[in-house]
Amino acid sequence: MADDTTPLNKYITLPKVELHRHLEGSLRLSTMLDIARKHGVTVPVSMLNLSGLVQVQDKDPLTFSNFLEKFKTLRLFYKSPDVIHRVTREAVEDAARDNVRYLELRFTPVALSRAEGFPLHDVMDWVITSAGEAAKDFNIKVGLIASVNRHESPELAEQVAWLAVEHQKRGLRGLDLAGNEAEFKSAPFHEIFKEAKGSGLRVTIHAGEWGPAENVRDAIENLGAERIGHGVRVLEDESITALAKERGTTFEVCVTSNFQSGVVNELEKHPLPRMLEKGLKVTINTDDPSVSRITLSNEVQLTHEKLNVSMDTLKKSVILAAESSFLPEAEKGELVRSLKSELAV
Repeated sequence: MADDTTPLNKYITLPKVELHRHLEGSLRLSTMLDIARKHGVTVPVSMLNLSGLVQVQDKDPLTFSNFLEKFKTLRLFYKSPDVIHRVTREAVEDAARDNVRYLELRFTPVALSRAEGFPLHDVMDWVITSAGEAAKDFNIKVGLIASVNRHESPELAEQVAWLAVEHQKRGLRGLDLAGNEAEFKSAPFHEIFKEAKGSGLRVTIHAGEWGPAENVRDAIENLGAERIGHGVRVLEDESITALAKERGTTFEVCVTSNFQSGVVNELEKHPLPRMLEKGLKVTINTDDPSVSRITLSNEVQLTHEKLNVSMDTLKKSVILAAESSFLPEAEKGELVRSLKSELAV
């Protein structure tokens, strides 16, 4: 067994920063079974069968629809305030155990509220409270990002945005637009994001994953994106690649997720190394660690060993992630200095 774990230990000991992890994709299987028993959620009672419903399996079709299907089952579990407190705390604990020093955890208040019709304000409060307590208990810095989906109504997005603005002093750092970019345009959300940014929220946008490179331009120019979630299709248009480089836009790349959801057909041909060659700012992230059955250490290992990205470049990407974080400037400076010293970059 030692032989299996020794190689990964090298990556676990590396201090890390994660900018793109969804709370809803971070639930532990054991916790889901426990919630199912306590709240009468109708799911298979065995770990193995439940895993097939909520985690991508080796034999699964590598498609967007299969990947998204897992979230339909996951949404059944948010049955009480205690559950939301617990899954938030465990997501933070799991990151800390993987030697993540700073985690930006995004969550979708509308998804968390839907199973039991909880008020959005309450859901946001529960996540913020639990994340704050867990950060102290597990000695990790945590920032939160509220996420809204393209297929939901702009009215709901506006509610979430203003609640996020109100909660900035409690560690809510940013606003994210996620969901199906292939079928839903971002135009209905342009003004909401501009206003939120004007009120102090930072902006990250899922773009150039399932939609074309043009969606990356739209995110930067019309939604005020400082960071792009995924963005791997940006290379399809040289002018948009140049725009992203000129603006200093940071890309939150999620290699395993892109492969499992069919965005990239062959893992070894993932565009991440080419994005680096073009001078784009690239960070390594998990997206949905439980759904993908990975940790951030796994992703760093995969990027080094399968995509041939050097350890020196990976260490620089950790510093870049810290510099691209939505932390207040003083805290960010402190984090960057401590990581540079530890990584000897």
